[in-house]
Amino acid sequence: MPLKPDLPLPEAEKRRVGYAIVGIGELSAEELIPAARTSEHAYVAALVTGDPEKGRAFARAYDLTEEDVYTYDRFEELKDREDVEAVYIVLPNSLHREYVERAAKMGKQILCEKPLSVNAQDAQAMVDACRQAGVLLMTAYRCQYTPQHWAARDAVQGGKLGPVKLLDSIHGQVQDDPEAWRLKAGLAGGGPLVDVGIYCLNTIRFVLGTEPEWVFATLHQPKDDPRFREVEESMSCMLGFPGSVVANFLTSYDIQKTATLRVLGEGGTVLMDPAFTYQGLELTISDKQGDFQPKLPDEDQFGLEMDHFAQCIRQGKTPWTPGEEGVQDHRIMDALYRSARSGEVVRLDPVQGQDVFRGEKPQVPGQSQG
Repeated sequence: MPLKPDLPLPEAEKRRVGYAIVGIGELSAEELIPAARTSEHAYVAALVTGDPEKGRAFARAYDLTEEDVYTYDRFEELKDREDVEAVYIVLPNSLHREYVERAAKMGKQILCEKPLSVNAQDAQAMVDACRQAGVLLMTAYRCQYTPQHWAARDAVQGGKLGPVKLLDSIHGQVQDDPEAWRLKAGLAGGGPLVDVGIYCLNTIRFVLGTEPEWVFATLHQPKDDPRFREVEESMSCMLGFPGSVVANFLTSYDIQKTATLRVLGEGGTVLMDPAFTYQGLELTISDKQGDFQPKLPDEDQFGLEMDHFAQCIRQGKTPWTPGEEGVQDHRIMDALYRSARSGEVVRLDPVQGQDVFRGEKPQVPGQSQG
């Protein structure tokens, strides 16, 4: 029976975006690949690894073929894979720039793990390369895509706490393998600041929506511990934001795993504990009426960020955490290291406005879009 002429024809289902996962370490194996398999807008189309045997094992486990596995020296062969529209780079920090630039030359859209690179200069070069190639670059800041972090941001920026005065955050863990690449300055670009402390920094900037005007930092690097021959063990950081708002955060590679964020205002507080874990985020908002723990879905954070990037690719929009967001964190971290070395306050170039380095607002589960 023919359709009535006044009835609209159904739209074809939009094809999901195929990702090549570049680097099959713990994060890729335990988080990214499983997240993509339950994604609404993304899927894994190829794997890039230095261990072909491991790559083939993952391919068999996730319904890929051996032809979907590439070694690093065959990376450019992905250019001919039309189904691979994006690459997700999950390599040691010092390799990010090389692989971003190589992917940009192939015309692939790029999602890159944090930190974007090892310093602001390299990170800016990555942004420039992607702009010149006409491809999107997104920094993988998963905490900017969760319902819990957005609820914290809304409470802060919506005035529920009154004028905000102070923020404090701690993110640390024990890094007990002296040979881990994260303890090698040439590969990591720094110690806990660039690995786990960056969550404190980035989330503080996210909930406030503004940029720091000055920073001050101290670091501890014990001489008798072989783990910290090249990078700091811990770092204490202070940042001054517009409106006389002060933020403090601590980060360490030698404490029991801790991940907290607290925002204190004249009329209330926000507490996230844990604040940066993959699952089980806990948010408490307190004001004069008492404590409130909003019931929010515990979403797969990696799936959320991959879906957001896929939607930006389809719609031709700038992702919420583009490369510029990663560059700004590097500017601040570079200044924190300068302060720690000099023992002086370092002033930053002023940045006017709200969310200056961010793009299209993501679709966040449990939150109205506006």
